[in-house]
Amino acid sequence: MKTENDSTPSISRRRFLGGVGGAALSLPSLESLAAAEKPATRLAFFYLPNGLTRRGFFPGESDRELPQFANQNNVWRFEEEEAPVGTHPLVFTPTMESLHPFRDKISLITGMDRTFQHGTDSHAQAASCYLSEVAPFELEGSAYPISRTMDHVAADRISRRMPFPTLELSCNDSKDNIESIYFDNMSWYGPGHVAPSMRDPRKVYDRLFGTKGNTRYRNITDLVLGNARRLKRKLGTADRDKFNEYFESVRSIENRLDRMDEMRADMKPLSIDRPGEGLLPRRDYLHLMSDLMIAALQSGLTNVSTLMIGAERWGTTIKYEGILEHPRSHHGMTHNQHKYVDDLLKLDAFHVGVYARMLEKMDGITEADGSTLLDHTILTLGAGLGDGATHQYNDLPVVVAGRGDAFRLGHHIHCPRGTPLANLWLSQLEVLGIKRERFADSTGRLNSILT
Repeated sequence: MKTENDSTPSISRRRFLGGVGGAALSLPSLESLAAAEKPATRLAFFYLPNGLTRRGFFPGESDRELPQFANQNNVWRFEEEEAPVGTHPLVFTPTMESLHPFRDKISLITGMDRTFQHGTDSHAQAASCYLSEVAPFELEGSAYPISRTMDHVAADRISRRMPFPTLELSCNDSKDNIESIYFDNMSWYGPGHVAPSMRDPRKVYDRLFGTKGNTRYRNITDLVLGNARRLKRKLGTADRDKFNEYFESVRSIENRLDRMDEMRADMKPLSIDRPGEGLLPRRDYLHLMSDLMIAALQSGLTNVSTLMIGAERWGTTIKYEGILEHPRSHHGMTHNQHKYVDDLLKLDAFHVGVYARMLEKMDGITEADGSTLLDHTILTLGAGLGDGATHQYNDLPVVVAGRGDAFRLGHHIHCPRGTPLANLWLSQLEVLGIKRERFADSTGRLNSILT
């Protein structure tokens, strides 16, 4: 913040952006450019397909009997009582272990349910209807209770003026499109109008930073920094550090994308395709896509984003280098937990670890007022199924992180049986300043998570 003795010249954000040669790159919030600007509130979702292995994720279920596969439309539910209703200390199960460093910045919420509308596949509704604002059976003439999803409802308020009101990402790099759009998309403009997920990191980067086809100025960071050198001298010391940190993060993403291009060039022609195998190891691919989401939120390109770690019910085998010994179909494993439980637990822990890495990176990005990106982001981890074998829609896994001024963090909150997941979405919308009487099948706010 500028003081009486601070002689740093003031400069508007518009003038700064105009002085970098018109490069299509948005900047993070810098104190020298907008001292009075309050950091924007962001909303993001980290979606896990096919549910989580309960004995590894849910506290108190390590000795639960492994379930058998249930028919796709026979949405099963546990009948025995789980954790007592109320607020409990956080217990870090093996799947959640990577979240321990952020124990004061997250809350685990269990016991929340959804309602399955019979007539379609349970996996398809798990993803496509996860954020829908319409309740099951309310939409006439549709097999799916899909209407405008929460990310777009929120974007209408907090991201409408952004270059990208929403950003939809999926880590399904398979070319084997064996399923419909309902299995690989969770974002909808309205009934029948999908907001398709982007899967290719290169295309995401080109969309965000406008470098596609710009061979003369391939390295956008060098271009912007070169044109901005004169104006950079007018920034305060703290803002110079943030300026450098931001562009180094962009450079890191671009370097990884360059490596992808080199790998493509070195690949020899094959007589058959290798379905489901990406050009990057699975870990690098997921990290790169999550980094792109963070860069978009940090830079002000969008305030709302969704990231699907994979598609629902996609049968293609995937290589999980360094995680699983052999290529596997995640969906197939969930239907035979007795055989693959160890691999499922490794994979679940890996996916939650990607989420933990996002929290770490976001908590290390400083905003203009000294807070962090995580402080101003509601980042929810969740799945549309409580278990992949039973296809249950009750007792879903949910972790909420960020916006510590609005949520009670550092707890395990177990809700009364029958509490709709939509109660959480209604509460999050309220934190974003969006007043609604109802969202989907909500019955009220989730007061136990609100401060």
